[in-house]
Amino acid sequence: MLAIVNSVNYVCGVILNLKMGIKERKERHKEDLRQRILDAAKVLFLKEGYEATSIRKIASAIEFSPTTIYLYYKDKTDIIYALQKEGFKELRSKFSALSNVENAFERLKAMGRTYLQFSVENREFYELMFVMKEPLEFLQTVCGEGNEEWEDGVEAFNFLVNTIADCQRSGYFKNHDTKMFSLLVWSTVHGLCTLNMHGHMRHVVEKHLIEVQDGSQILDVAFNSYVKFLEQIKS
Repeated sequence: MLAIVNSVNYVCGVILNLKMGIKERKERHKEDLRQRILDAAKVLFLKEGYEATSIRKIASAIEFSPTTIYLYYKDKTDIIYALQKEGFKELRSKFSALSNVENAFERLKAMGRTYLQFSVENREFYELMFVMKEPLEFLQTVCGEGNEEWEDGVEAFNFLVNTIADCQRSGYFKNHDTKMFSLLVWSTVHGLCTLNMHGHMRHVVEKHLIEVQDGSQILDVAFNSYVKFLEQIKS
C-alpha cells in the first residue's frame, strides 16, 4: 500500500513540475516577445519618427501580426510610455551606483559624466526620455497629474536635487534655490547631450568656431569647462 501511495505522489509531483515548467516557459515567452516589441519600436521611433511609425510597422519588424501587438499594448502611445519608463529605470540604476560617493561635488560631477555617457550609449532611449514630446502627452492625457505613474523620472530628478542640497551644505551654490539650480544643472548638461547627439557641436568644431585638440572629445571638453564654472560659484 505504501508503495502505491509513493508512486501516486511521485506521478503527481512529475505532473506538477511539468505544469510549472510549461507556465514558466509561457511567461518567459511573453516577456521575450514584449521586449522584442519594445526594441523594434525604439528603433523605428528614432529612425522614422513617432507619427510615421505604426503598429503594423512594429509588427512587421518582429514578424508578427498587429493583433499580437495589441495583446500587450493598447496603442503606440502605450508602447512609447513603456519605453520611457524602461529608459528611466536604467538611468536611475546608474545614478544609484553613485550613492556611495560621499563628496557631494564629486558625486555631482560623476552624475554629469554618467548622464553624458548614457546619452551617447543609449541614443534611442535618450530621445524618447528627453526630446520627444509624445511620452509627456501620454502622461498628461492618460495618467493625469499624479507623479505615481512617472516614479522613475521623479526619483532620477530627486537624486540630482538631493545632491545639489548636499553640495550646498558643503558651501556650494548657497545663494541659489535648490530645485531651480538643479533644473539649471540638468538643462545645461541636457543641452550638451542634445547638441552633441544631433551633430551641432561637431559642426561648430569643423567650422573652426571653437578650437580643440581632438574634435572627437568636444563633449568632454565642454563638460569639463562647465565643471570649472560650477567650481567658481562656491558661495
